Amino acid sequence: MNGSPSVLAAADSGPADDVPACVDDPTTLCAKVYELSGLDWLATNAEALIEKPAKILLVVVLAATVRLLVHRAIRRLTDRTATGAVPTILRPLRNRATGSGDPLEPVAARRTQRAEAIGSVLRSFASFVIMGIAVVLVLGEIGINLAPIVASAGVVGVALGFGAQNLIKDFIAGIGIILEDQYGVGDVVDLGEASGTVEAVGLRITRLRDVNGVVWYARNGEILRVGNKSQGYAQVVIDMPVAHDTDLERCRRVMQEVADSMYAEDEWATALLAEPESLGVEQITAEGVFMRVQVRSTNADQWRVGRELRMRLKERFVAEGIRTPPPLIGAAPTGVGAR
Repeated sequence: MNGSPSVLAAADSGPADDVPACVDDPTTLCAKVYELSGLDWLATNAEALIEKPAKILLVVVLAATVRLLVHRAIRRLTDRTATGAVPTILRPLRNRATGSGDPLEPVAARRTQRAEAIGSVLRSFASFVIMGIAVVLVLGEIGINLAPIVASAGVVGVALGFGAQNLIKDFIAGIGIILEDQYGVGDVVDLGEASGTVEAVGLRITRLRDVNGVVWYARNGEILRVGNKSQGYAQVVIDMPVAHDTDLERCRRVMQEVADSMYAEDEWATALLAEPESLGVEQITAEGVFMRVQVRSTNADQWRVGRELRMRLKERFVAEGIRTPPPLIGAAPTGVGAR
């Protein structure tokens, strides 16, 4: 009775029930795990215990590697920008410079600061995009339904688009200001309603201080035009008034001599970029004749150069007997008049 066919069949069916059904296909992970370990529970849960963690680990490693490579590429790009060639307009300054100091050091420092700011923005944006994609892929591997998350993100994006339009506009404008190097800290700029020295440039606002010490905060999205008085080089233009009966050609030569003597001095070699030009008569009015001289200087020294040149011209005019125009009878003082 113990050797009956039914009993033998029942005995043979016992071990067969412990074999996972997936071993029928030898190409599956389940079959390969069962072949290597012989453990049915490990083979049955191979996808959850081995395949998904391996995929998640691969996603994390790839995201970290791509982020590292992108950051390295951004650093190389910004370093190359920071150590680029000297602008053509500033080469005469380096050629005329004397002493141990580098006159282009402020230019290099400004370029380095701009490169660091650009690099920081690009690295943050790259990290956000790469890690965002990695998180979405990991959530998909875990089995979380991404449809509600994507729908919620869309709703939040629409809400932000309507509720934070000005904020987004300011941030985009701030990125453009930094990337295009429209102005930087220390520049003297005219933003229309406010003008002064830039103290801080952020992604949302720009802070500057005017000549009276008033601090202005300008939203980047509201800045329609920028007049930068400190970028690259400055043109110092001086109009000197003289009497109508003045020998104008002689006056022009005197102004040229004064400017040339200043240009030839070593003290001003790091401030003047090009030879001065005495342009002659600029304007004739009832007050007198205005004679113009101009000289190109570095942006940091433009006001110092202008004050020194005006003083020398005035002293030379007195020494040469060149008269300034007499005040008109009944005329209002300079800067005062009808509104």
